[in-house]
Amino acid sequence: MYNDLVSLGKRESSIDMSSTAVTADSNLLAAAGPSGVDGAVGVPDAKWFVAIVNPRHEKAIADKLMNINVTCYVASQKEFRIWKNGRRKTIDRVVIPSMVFVHCSEKQRRLLVTLPYINRFLVNRSADSGGLNKPVAVIDDKDIQKLKFMLGQSDHHIDFMPTPLKVNDSVRVIRGSLRGLVGQISRSSDGSHKLMVNFQLLGGASVSIDPHDVEKIAEISGNKK
Repeated sequence: MYNDLVSLGKRESSIDMSSTAVTADSNLLAAAGPSGVDGAVGVPDAKWFVAIVNPRHEKAIADKLMNINVTCYVASQKEFRIWKNGRRKTIDRVVIPSMVFVHCSEKQRRLLVTLPYINRFLVNRSADSGGLNKPVAVIDDKDIQKLKFMLGQSDHHIDFMPTPLKVNDSVRVIRGSLRGLVGQISRSSDGSHKLMVNFQLLGGASVSIDPHDVEKIAEISGNKK
């Protein structure tokens, strides 16, 4: 009986500590006002930022952020795995390690970066800020939607590269689950083809594609500043 009560007390203490942490984080954000709204002028200004977190903790941290009413997204793709022992399971593979996309105002971002599980926010190294410090990277809504579409609809494994891609023909997918997606096509040494899709500031993703499922279009203009 005594051991049972001690065990129960430990569990309750753990729950209380977790609840206290969530409450503290929520109070921290409450000071910044409603999500996505500039308190001074009342103009919605929520943007997509990229929180850098410890590897293999992306989903757990996204859950913590959602518990304090922060909109976030982890780029992941469902895959079917078969282990050597014959075990089969569908997993949710994180495609961009150590990154959690966070949709909030700049004021809230400055508070979020103080949380112990947020290491820092991605900066735009290509921007000229006129000083040593680079501005925080802001991801375009279209890139977030394109990323979600690509990861949600593709039947093939998608790889993500941290540097922009330089390939040849610009194409549009005309059939299949990725129909409408625009990117560039390349040919591998083994003769297979891949569709390369660039994401401003993030890099690029590649996925296997049948050349019969795409059509060549005029060269895609880059993002000009």
